[in-house]
Amino acid sequence: AMHRARQRAIDRQIELEREVGERVHAEEALRKAHDELELRVQERTAELARSNAELQQFAYVASHDLQEPLRMVSNFTQLLAERYDAKLDSDGREFIAYAVEGATRMQTLVQDLLALSRVGTRGKNLEVVRLGETVDRAVANLEFSIQETGASVTHDELPELMADSLQMMQLFQNLIGNGIKFKGAEPPRVHITASRNGKDWTFSVRDNGIGFEPQYADRIFSVFQRLHSRDEYQGNGIGLAICRKIVERHQGRIWAESIPGSGATFYFTMPAAGVLEARPKQGGAV
Repeated sequence: AMHRARQRAIDRQIELEREVGERVHAEEALRKAHDELELRVQERTAELARSNAELQQFAYVASHDLQEPLRMVSNFTQLLAERYDAKLDSDGREFIAYAVEGATRMQTLVQDLLALSRVGTRGKNLEVVRLGETVDRAVANLEFSIQETGASVTHDELPELMADSLQMMQLFQNLIGNGIKFKGAEPPRVHITASRNGKDWTFSVRDNGIGFEPQYADRIFSVFQRLHSRDEYQGNGIGLAICRKIVERHQGRIWAESIPGSGATFYFTMPAAGVLEARPKQGGAV
């Protein structure tokens, strides 16, 4: 009996050693697989960073180099319209008007693309920004649209943060301008708030405009994504994409909520401690 008990103990010890060996082997295989996955993720991240840098560089160069020939086309078509108006029939005037309008729209598009490509590569150094004053400057820049539509832009007390002052003004100007452009039957009303949530500030820009369907909440931040025709509302569908790039450069996120016919609210966050440093510039100083 003692022999059988001893044998069972030996067998159990062998079984335990085998199980431990298998577990060690499994853990080693898992650790190796994890290391390989982490390496692949790092390689993929580096590849995406290089691709993004190249894309930004291309967007800048293409947009920059297109400006001069577009300016020539626009200027000379306008000269044609001015100098030869009396010699043209109605069709000729209409054709030139189309050419002028097309060249002007293309110029705006190129300038918007240039602005988009510069968000991450031509940002200013970060400084203490009084966001209340930033909103006031954005409102001053929109004075013509505000007067034309009878709009009202108000804001609660806003904090001071470390940020890129010019880009923050551009962010608020785009969001306020969006609320004015997509107005409903009533004069536009835009209100801006800020609330502290742990490590972040959450900002909201609420309007009383036409709003949008909830399924388009993500699409509106993509380049060239428009929910309305150009005949209804002007623009190239780049303004909100610029907003997203600015917010992401400041280590925040942006989203929107809306009920059609009841206005829209755009939210974005920023670190309460401020952005210690901007994302590394990619693609060189362009």
